[in-house]
Amino acid sequence: MRSSLLAASIVVALASWNCGGSNGSSGNPAAPATPSPAAAVTTINIKGNSGAQSFSPNPGTVIEGNMVTWQNNDSQTHHIVLNDGSLDTGDIAPGKSSPALRLAVNGARYHCTIHPTMVGSINSSAGEPPPCSGDYC
Repeated sequence: MRSSLLAASIVVALASWNCGGSNGSSGNPAAPATPSPAAAVTTINIKGNSGAQSFSPNPGTVIEGNMVTWQNNDSQTHHIVLNDGSLDTGDIAPGKSSPALRLAVNGARYHCTIHPTMVGSINSSAGEPPPCSGDYC
């Protein structure tokens, strides 16, 4: 009787472990088998001239949701902000790059907060950036 009770307990334990136990996975059956591809990163170079010639390429082309970074090829610090305020690089020292930032809008205009005459635009995948309005046009 004891051996059959022990055998039944083992069978129940194994069945429970097999149905709900660990199988070596993360426990998330919806997790993809392969990682998703990384978003593309577009680099815009800061040249340090005044006006629209300060950036190359200008306009740049970045698809909404992809990443953009600014590379400072000038001898002065720059700080790039989208005109609508939705993206801010922080200060970019000479010879350094901004972090790669996700573009959450489909086309945009931007400027340097330290040198407001330095302006640029990013085309969307659909064409021209939105119309410019405000102080930085």
